[in-house]
Amino acid sequence: MSAHGGSNVSEAQQNPGKGMHPGPLKRGNSAGPVLKRSKSLSQKRRSVENVLRPFIVKDEDYIRIMDLMLENFNKGLHKVTNKDAPVKMFPTYVRAVPDGTEEGDYLALDLGGTNFRVLLINLKGQEVNMDSKIYLIPQSIMLGTGEQLFDHIADCISKFMVSHKLGGKKLPLGFTFSFPCRQEGLDKAILTTWTKGFKCEGVEGEDIVRLLHEAIKRRGDMAVDCLAVINDTVGALMSCAHSDRQCAIGLILGTGTNACYIERLENVELANVEAEDGPNEMLINTEWGAFGDDGCLDFVRTEYDRHVDKHSLNPGLQIYEKMISGMYMGEIVRLVLVKLVKHSLLFGGEGSELLSQRGRFYTKYVSEIESDVDDGFKNTKQVFEELEIYKSTEEDCRIVQHVCSLISSRAAYLASAGIACILNKMDRPEVTVAVDGSLYRFHPHFHDLMMEKTQQLVKPGMKFKLMLSHDGSGKGAALVAAVAHRLRQKDQTFHNKDMNNLRRNLGDMNFHEQS
Repeated sequence: MSAHGGSNVSEAQQNPGKGMHPGPLKRGNSAGPVLKRSKSLSQKRRSVENVLRPFIVKDEDYIRIMDLMLENFNKGLHKVTNKDAPVKMFPTYVRAVPDGTEEGDYLALDLGGTNFRVLLINLKGQEVNMDSKIYLIPQSIMLGTGEQLFDHIADCISKFMVSHKLGGKKLPLGFTFSFPCRQEGLDKAILTTWTKGFKCEGVEGEDIVRLLHEAIKRRGDMAVDCLAVINDTVGALMSCAHSDRQCAIGLILGTGTNACYIERLENVELANVEAEDGPNEMLINTEWGAFGDDGCLDFVRTEYDRHVDKHSLNPGLQIYEKMISGMYMGEIVRLVLVKLVKHSLLFGGEGSELLSQRGRFYTKYVSEIESDVDDGFKNTKQVFEELEIYKSTEEDCRIVQHVCSLISSRAAYLASAGIACILNKMDRPEVTVAVDGSLYRFHPHFHDLMMEKTQQLVKPGMKFKLMLSHDGSGKGAALVAAVAHRLRQKDQTFHNKDMNNLRRNLGDMNFHEQS
């Protein structure tokens, strides 16, 4: 695992652009890179900057965002105020991270779309060996009954176990289920609604672990015990925590954004557990994408943010996410470029039909454009060609780079404000943040931008690092099952000791009575 978020992905991430740092933090604000000056272009440059000014968020505003987020966190954590809290702070019932003593074979199931994976993971200290197979879920099953879906999943698990000669072994299983759920226990999650094209009857409002166990029982040919259901954020944290004991925050920066962190149990009012039942802490799934749904972020939203929200599938919801994540970043850039074209500040006032189409400027274009490291603008010009823009100048390339840089920098800084808020709330001297998601992995500057901005916003002396997480939905799920298995065995050991002590005491009482 790399402590540098982008170093394992591409050369552009290892060398994030000489002279191309997208956030001039040293100037004391959050603007993007300065366009090269030219007397003949100075007026044009000022006009471009006027269009882009709303994306420059002051440092004091990022501090205000942190204060608002902390208020939202506390509102979500408390039982009395949770109902009206935009940020729900769901308990995950995960009470501990790996301690390195986990050993043995574990299964993981990763279901989040038309394909799902079954994984076999062998743990031996710090050594992790994985083998997996991808299975297809036919459209007929996606739209069939819940029984058909879980029978299909159980059938695939059985085939996987046979092919890996695991017959007869009772294996603990961790389940990454990437659909909206209400968690009521580590191994109990109620599906609230299907998404991603699934519409299986008889599953919404039901416990998915129970449905899985019933399907396994119907087969009667394998012994699998689902010990935990998690989401991708928890998986990212657990995957990193196996090798880094300081890991206490999980962050997703991809199509969407979310974070989880370790909270003291005394602050988790929604979970129906006692401190005596296990470790005095629990992972909280913040669901922070909904931050701002109550209007508290309106002071930093731009006309472009409002336009994206208005035309989204869920207007008024996931406001923070819409200012950060990969699903929306490309569209925000496109709207700005269209405005610049309209004011004859870009491409000589002539764009293209593709540029005018909603959703046609992909977020991957932002990463590609910002990966250009010299004045050849190879990637930028390639993007122009894909958008059927064939007439462009060097200045057009610089302007588009500037737009991409400002908008991606703002996204990185907003995410940094969230992470800094959690770090300050946890108040630990040293914390590792596990990060996953395509935006973080493939954008050439996101890691560096977040490191610098987070450093500005955390309490003095606090140490942190951002660590790229690998396969949280697979490895992370198995590790949650492994930790649950370890804690269950520990509880059983204590229970056996208590029973032995009780028998001894009863025996002593009988002896004294006979005497």
